[in-house]
Amino acid sequence: MQLLKPHIATTKVSADKVDQTYKRLRLQVFLGIFIGYAGYYLLRNNFSLAIPQLTQEGFSKGQLGLALSAVSLAYGISKFVMGIVSDQSNARIFLPLGLLLAALVNFAFGFIPFLTSSITVMFVVLFLLGWFQGMGWPPSGRVLVHWYSINERGSKTAIWNVAHNVGGGFMAPIATAGIAMVGTFFAFGGIKSYHGAFILPAIIGVVVAAIAFLLIRDTPESVGLPPIEAYRNDYPNEEHQLFEKELTTKEILFRYVLNNKWIWVIAIANIFVYLVRYGVENWAPTYLTEVKHITLANSSWSYFWYEIAGIPGTLIAGWLSDKVFKGRRGPAGFVFMLVVSGFVVLYMNATNLWLINFALIMIGFWIYGPVMLIGLQALDLVPKKAAGTAAGLTGLFGYFFGSFSANAIIGYTVDWFGWQAGFTLILIASLLAAVMFALTWRIRGQEVQAQHHKA
Repeated sequence: MQLLKPHIATTKVSADKVDQTYKRLRLQVFLGIFIGYAGYYLLRNNFSLAIPQLTQEGFSKGQLGLALSAVSLAYGISKFVMGIVSDQSNARIFLPLGLLLAALVNFAFGFIPFLTSSITVMFVVLFLLGWFQGMGWPPSGRVLVHWYSINERGSKTAIWNVAHNVGGGFMAPIATAGIAMVGTFFAFGGIKSYHGAFILPAIIGVVVAAIAFLLIRDTPESVGLPPIEAYRNDYPNEEHQLFEKELTTKEILFRYVLNNKWIWVIAIANIFVYLVRYGVENWAPTYLTEVKHITLANSSWSYFWYEIAGIPGTLIAGWLSDKVFKGRRGPAGFVFMLVVSGFVVLYMNATNLWLINFALIMIGFWIYGPVMLIGLQALDLVPKKAAGTAAGLTGLFGYFFGSFSANAIIGYTVDWFGWQAGFTLILIASLLAAVMFALTWRIRGQEVQAQHHKA
């Protein structure tokens, strides 16, 4: 913990250099958390690229799916637990450390063939991977709230959130290149070609961790700058009072997070948002091939555009919440989820190939905005020193309950009652998410923080 302890500079930047230094470092730290968080996604889902060859070794899809579920299970818990730790840690150390540990797990998968010899062992190792993956979002949130004030945070968080689309997009070609590389040059001593799906991304992950460490700075105060609120004259309350004191775990949990009703509202909303996101995303290839009789090649491209469409949708959601709704995240989330509901209905009932793909891409466009907005609301609703814990709690609900529901409950619903029932469940979740966002329609983070501080 001494290694992770936040640093406060003893020497202040002179007044005439504050503006110049702030502008340079704001860009630098943003690049650091963008590149660093994209690196996490290079190492999160590459196990899926090994599944086809593992099935040839005798493992069933159900067994491998169970092993893969360990990542989401661990990630949901870790995002909350490690969020608490990150609120009292130096983000410059914390984010690269998690990425380095995730890379080491991938190296182990690549170079120790025993780790892919049984489902139990794979589950344990993937659980470890998911736990280290939970060390990426909380320090990024800590950096965002310290370097960007509340009336610009929506746009900046939206741009940063695109990092997971970038990392996820590059993962497949890099892992595939690793498979080809190992299969051609390095297959020996029990190492098989599919182990390359772990080795090459891990190498790049180590490099990215080093780059992130060089770029990230924990807080403005850690380099001798004034707080961002003072620099931009954008305070969270009328008294211009700042919350710069490092908080204890007890204060974070019981004063600012667990007794904040709005955190609970958006945490529950996140269950429904993630059920829609992963319910559509995880079942799209199967649904399109089995029900709509679209070839696997075409369904893969549909899936690709579903992901890419989320980038402009996320950016628009952040801009709307900042500029149109003046820092209120609820209205944008409500509108986006209503539109998602409409396209879910179209996706269920469309018979024309063009219309089916259009509906799927539009769901991707509109769903990623609410995913980002919930994390952003969590950052807004608590003091900066509790940001990681608040975002971690919403993430716990989203992954532990929402992602699980998308995989297990929808799967069994389709088995027992058919695809129409499965998509009806997704539609209900989408409408419930809109309702939860509507409950926060008038809520602005500054006002909630001021009320809690006075309480």
